[in-house]
Amino acid sequence: MARSTIRRKVLRLDGDRSTGRPDSLAAEEPLEIRIGGTPLTVTMRTPGHDFDLMAGFLVGEGVITRPDQLRSMRYCAGAGPDGANTYNVLDAVLAPGTSAPLTANRSMLTTSGCGICGKDSIEAVRLKSPFPVGEDPVRLTPEVLYGLPDALRAAQRAFDSTGGLHAAGLFTADGRLLCAREDVGRHNAVDKVVGQSLREGLLPLSGRVLMVSGRASFELTQKAAMAGVPVLAAVSAPSSLAVELAEEVGLTLVGFLRGRTANVYTHPHRIAV
Repeated sequence: MARSTIRRKVLRLDGDRSTGRPDSLAAEEPLEIRIGGTPLTVTMRTPGHDFDLMAGFLVGEGVITRPDQLRSMRYCAGAGPDGANTYNVLDAVLAPGTSAPLTANRSMLTTSGCGICGKDSIEAVRLKSPFPVGEDPVRLTPEVLYGLPDALRAAQRAFDSTGGLHAAGLFTADGRLLCAREDVGRHNAVDKVVGQSLREGLLPLSGRVLMVSGRASFELTQKAAMAGVPVLAAVSAPSSLAVELAEEVGLTLVGFLRGRTANVYTHPHRIAV
């Protein structure tokens, strides 16, 4: 069974005192993603919701937009040295007519801190969203925005014991939490949210808000756009490239969402002030 946390004994230093005590760590293990048996990428992730992670990854790569395009997913048995199933190799079969990623002929490594490692060029990274995000008429109030970080934080059960996991949450325009996921990688947490939505046939995520616990990087902005999310909010800063992409695709990007303050960097017309 997948474990998001691992217990380990540590030496606790407190001033001039030291004691031995157990501590909880955020689990991090590699997940090899294959398409039709061909290795595509290896990502460092927190085990759990791996099928959602794979589905969301394929949405972000522009491979699929509907659940019927993903025929099946399975863990590959015999991945361990003794032939045991490690649950760290996942293979997907795409429906006929669905093209595999261009990178499927070579392996690329994605760390827990980077969602776009292995891309051939910045042009390949700047994927075009299949959904018209800029046309989404959703509006939300500042009060709804202010409540999102606390609502997401309340759903971070593994963070309470480890302090070492990022989170992503999908909300309605009135602030109702639909889905929350945690992972050592920011991009993985978003992929797990998007993947669950894809598997439930909910894409595009029109009228929704994606809230992330860290910064708003380029790859998270791209993943939001590829899923049809019109509003991305983060508790920390956005990068310049994230703002540029959000402006280009018509996505409302909110940063430094803390307490009752926030910066709206792009398309502020969706905030009903």
